[in-house]
This record gives sequence, structure tokens and C-alpha cells, in this order.
Amino acid sequence: MSYLEWSRACTARVRESHVQSLAARAQELSLRLAKEVDAGLLPFLRMGYVETLKRDMPRLVEKTRQYKHMLVLGIGGSALGTRAMQKAFAREVDMPGHGGHEGKQIWIADNVCPTTLGDWFGLLDPQRTVVVTISKSGGTIETISQYFLAREWLQKALGEAWKDHMIVVTDEAKGFLREEARAHGLDALEVPDNLGGRYSALSAVGLLPAAFLGIDWEALLEGAASLARPLVDNQASLATHPSMALASWAKALEDYGYTDLIFFCYEPLFAMYGPWFAQLWAESLGKEGLGTMPIPATGVTDQHSVNQMFLDGIRNKACLFVTSEKHNAGPTFPDNLPKGWEFLSGKPFSCLIEAESLGTRMALSMHDVPLVQICLDDASEKSGGKLMMLLEIATVLTGWLMGINPLDQPAVELGKRLANARLGKPGYEDEEKLLAHYLKTAEVRQDF
Repeated sequence: MSYLEWSRACTARVRESHVQSLAARAQELSLRLAKEVDAGLLPFLRMGYVETLKRDMPRLVEKTRQYKHMLVLGIGGSALGTRAMQKAFAREVDMPGHGGHEGKQIWIADNVCPTTLGDWFGLLDPQRTVVVTISKSGGTIETISQYFLAREWLQKALGEAWKDHMIVVTDEAKGFLREEARAHGLDALEVPDNLGGRYSALSAVGLLPAAFLGIDWEALLEGAASLARPLVDNQASLATHPSMALASWAKALEDYGYTDLIFFCYEPLFAMYGPWFAQLWAESLGKEGLGTMPIPATGVTDQHSVNQMFLDGIRNKACLFVTSEKHNAGPTFPDNLPKGWEFLSGKPFSCLIEAESLGTRMALSMHDVPLVQICLDDASEKSGGKLMMLLEIATVLTGWLMGINPLDQPAVELGKRLANARLGKPGYEDEEKLLAHYLKTAEVRQDF
């Protein structure tokens, strides 16, 4: 069984009594939980979309089997979950000449790098490529701009057959991508109402690419549901739910002046869960001058890079320490090791990650870093789904304890509006004035 280990959670400034006083608000939060679940504001938790997904996705999964490549156009929450699952459960994709699940390759265009996208259009064979464009609103400028270029690329090579090579994942009823699907007869999957990008990995957004790679997407859903179902069926169970305990601890950290939350992943296959968590936590909770900064770190890689700062820098850091109970043993060390290294003889390679994990956990605790260990049963899809759901629920509850809305991202929108004004999109007159004023300031440069 997966578990949380709390013995070193309350150290240095953090008082267990304060964490417990926050946890005592579970009854209050359970009433809000019931209200928001019933109002459809937490679809990632209710998971009501799963029935539709299981009905609609198998046909598209079967369709994509004819293609070798999937080009995913998406950014932020439309890409980070996919990348985390690919790295954890279809790691052979990153190996040269891999012969994994039917030799499938996935390409995730999660930025607006002109060089990369141009290179990919030159490398990929349009006949053997399916493009998946993901945007809930259908108006994400980075993704829609990529869609225009990918559509042109497919049209030049395939003519009208381009439509068979394009799938969109977007709002069920509205937005530009839904209009494109209707106009051209494109295959489409739904992003449910009120499902923000950072909470969408366990919907069609992340699961269609996962299924293409042969990942057990239904096991991901099963793991997530095992955490969500108790709260949906009985909100009063929040008092004993691990997400409430995590949220109470996280709020206490902020109350005691801890500004950084390290997500230290000592299950190497789950390393990309760190960047996924960073968006989830930062975009949900960084509001009104509040929040703790998520810092993804991978064990043992970051023992040899940033761990010095964690251990001996400013005392503003706490740690979520992710491990798993069962590891692949890996190769076994031979018996004829050189003098001084005999202690490794006959041991599996996995003994290193286990020892390094314990050593780092102890070192952090000895330096008074408040630490909660999240120990997963194994590195399976079911465990991956459980971890995602645990962190998503804990994020929402932490926001409620903070008194902010964990489901919006108002500050992010400003940069998007200014970018649209810079590109000349109509309807952004106020932002154009802000740009003009900003650009009046003379630059102060220093060559190097």
C-alpha cells in the first residue's frame, strides 16, 4: 500500500499543534467540497467524464495504431502530464532505435521554438504522423499557431487527406478548435467544463497520447479513482483523507515562513512528475502575495547539484519526498569487484537508490528541513494515477485554507493579453497602450 510518513514533518519552526488546528477545519471544507462537486466545479475529482471517455477514446486509439508518430501540440497543462506519463511508463521512447510499443514515437511541441518545430516538420513523414492539438479554450495562441503550421504541413503533403491525420482535444461545444472540427469533420475528444489544464492530465488531454504509447490508461484512472471516490461518495471522510493532512501541513509551512517546497523524487521513473507538480502548485496557489514556490528535484541527480542549497542555504525550504516501495532490481554487481568495493558484490543495482534515498532523507531532516515522505507501492500506472490525484486534491484544499481560488490563474492572463497586443490581434487596445508606455523606456545594455 502507498502511504505518507509524517515523523519528520514538524521540525524547526513548524508546530504539530498548528497543523492539527488547520486539519480541524476539515468539516468546514467538506461542506464546500460537497457544494463544488455538486456544482460541477471539480470535474477532476468527480471524474464524471470517464464514462464518455471510455466510450469515445477506444475508436481513436485504434485509429492511431496506423501511425508511427504522434505530434502533440499543447503547452502547460496540455503537455506536462503527457510528458510525465511518457517518461514513467513509456521510457523506451527516449532510447535510440527503440522497439517499444509497436515502435511508436511521440513528439510534444510544448514551446514556440521555431527551430524545433521546423526541424520536426523536416524529419517526420506526414503519411505516418497523426497530429493531436490540445486546447480547452481553443484560443491558446501558442497552440493554435502551431495548429495552423501543422495543418499547412499536412495539406501540402496529403491534400484533403490531412483531415484524417488531425485530432483535436477541446471544449465540447465552443471555441476555435471545436469550430475547426465541425467545419472539416475532424475527430475530436472533449475537455470537460471547468477542467483547467493543470488538472487535466487524467482526461483525454493526457490519456490519448498515453494510450497511443501503449500505456495502461485505464489503470491510471483506476489509481486516481481510488483516491477520489471516497470524497465524492462521502465528503465527511475528508477529515481522514491524506490530501487534507497534506494541505494542513502545506498551509502551516507558509504560516511559519517557509517559502519553498521541494518536490524531491527518488523514484527516478517519476522524475517528470516534478515539473507537472510545479505548474499545478504554482499556478494554483501563487496569488495575492501568497503561496510557496515548488522546486522539482530528482534523486539522485540533484544530490550532486542543488542539494547543497537545500541543506545549508536559507532555512525557508520544506520537502515532499517521493519514493516507491518496490524497485526493479536492475543488474547485479559481480563478485570480482576491486579491493575496497567488495561491499557491493552480489547486490542489485537498486540498492544504490534505496541507500541514497535514505541518506538524503536523513540529511534533510538533520538540517531541520520539514519533510513528508510519499511512498508509493511501485512505479506502475495505478500508482502514477494515485499520486496525481493526491496532489491535485491537496492543492485545491491548500488554496481553500489560504483563502484563495486554486482553480484560476489571473496573473498569467496579463502576459497572454500583452503578447496578443504585440502581435496585432484586434480587441486589445488597453494592452497596446501599456506596451507603448513600456517600450518608451530606454534600454540600458552592457555587452559581454
